[in-house]
Amino acid sequence: MSAFVAILLLSNVLGAGKVAVVNLPVVGLWPFGAGILFFPLSYIIGDVLTEVYGYSRTRRVIWAGFGATLFMAGMSWVVVALPPAPSWTNQAAYETVFGQVPRIVLASVCAFWAGEFVNAYVLARMKLWTGGRHLWARTIGSTVVGQGVDSLIFYPLAFWGATGWTPDLVVTVLYTQWALKVGWEVLLTPVTYLVVGWLKRAEGVDVFDQGTDFSPFRAKL
Repeated sequence: MSAFVAILLLSNVLGAGKVAVVNLPVVGLWPFGAGILFFPLSYIIGDVLTEVYGYSRTRRVIWAGFGATLFMAGMSWVVVALPPAPSWTNQAAYETVFGQVPRIVLASVCAFWAGEFVNAYVLARMKLWTGGRHLWARTIGSTVVGQGVDSLIFYPLAFWGATGWTPDLVVTVLYTQWALKVGWEVLLTPVTYLVVGWLKRAEGVDVFDQGTDFSPFRAKL
């Protein structure tokens, strides 16, 4: 949970608003959101949590991340708004780096909440359907759906009509983000297998969500 929340917060602070480019052979310069480099790790951690401990415990972790994100946004707003000392000349730069644009915060919180719960739900359901077999299919399948929901909510809500963001750029970055997130999941599947196997042996648990109430608004395990 600590790793999940830390990655979530740092991705929002450092990566959400920056568009970087990579020079692809034949294609040329291709834009992508900088947060893609690390944010998908939160989904992989979510997959591990759901696979080993079940949907109910993952639900608590998602709410912890949701609350931490709201606190971060509130703290950023307060600290940035405090009057700077006369001798301190870095207020403009500080606002640029740490100023939380309400629209981006709203988009981030909504996309995270919906995407993570969809990811956990799909993985838990697929575990029941497959009888616990084919972990790779569950982790990749849940990421395809969950990250799709996340990207479809975040980018239009955060950047559609914003300065410097043309509709074509929003759509391009949206689909690029989704494809790269799924690609990250595929590449790290061997690591996911190792971590899941180790945790199941170490903890002696392997939860199947038989009879689980999948409402995101329950706190009961």
